[in-house]
Amino acid sequence: MRKLDNKTLIVASHNAGKIREIRDLIGPLGFEAKSAADLNFIEPDETGTTFEENAAIKALASAKASGLPALSDDSGLAIDALDGAPGVYTANWAEREDGSRDFAMAMQKVEDALQEKGAKTPSERTARFVSVLCLAWPDGHVELFRGEVEGFVVWPPRGGQGFGYDPVFQPKGYETTFGEMSADEKHGWKPGDEEALSHRARAFKIFAETCLGA
Repeated sequence: MRKLDNKTLIVASHNAGKIREIRDLIGPLGFEAKSAADLNFIEPDETGTTFEENAAIKALASAKASGLPALSDDSGLAIDALDGAPGVYTANWAEREDGSRDFAMAMQKVEDALQEKGAKTPSERTARFVSVLCLAWPDGHVELFRGEVEGFVVWPPRGGQGFGYDPVFQPKGYETTFGEMSADEKHGWKPGDEEALSHRARAFKIFAETCLGA
């Protein structure tokens, strides 16, 4: 594993919610974070069929464009009753014809698909959020870190916190959805903490312990 020594890191994303969460996680570790959106980098086509492939595509594009290490996230919601869908196509389910994204529409698509399957009880609506972080260097070297959190899909959506599908995902062992949790409740993690809740925080914990010695 290659250690990260540079304290300036590119967040390889144009997703405002994702950028905010990654900045929340790396900020306390003393990093200056610039995003691909801030730097007006072109979004690469995510042509991979796995979270790992798409995370690497994004991180490598920003690392090579900036000449600095870049950290990306590819994440999604995998629902058992839908054979793992939407999975790597989680964002695609929210796309409108004009190219914008509507996650209220995407959550409704998920619910409609579950109703078609007759999945009505929590045990029939089990799911997990998956996050794969990729740290890439300009020379093409990459490190990958995967985090998952189990739960189930609820309906109707609850809470206005977070982003994406957060209002319909209730993690196992909790009475609230990600959409009802504060940022600190959902993804707050710092070195020394034994556990992290969200998929992204769990992946970040592995990243920090592996590449930062945190």
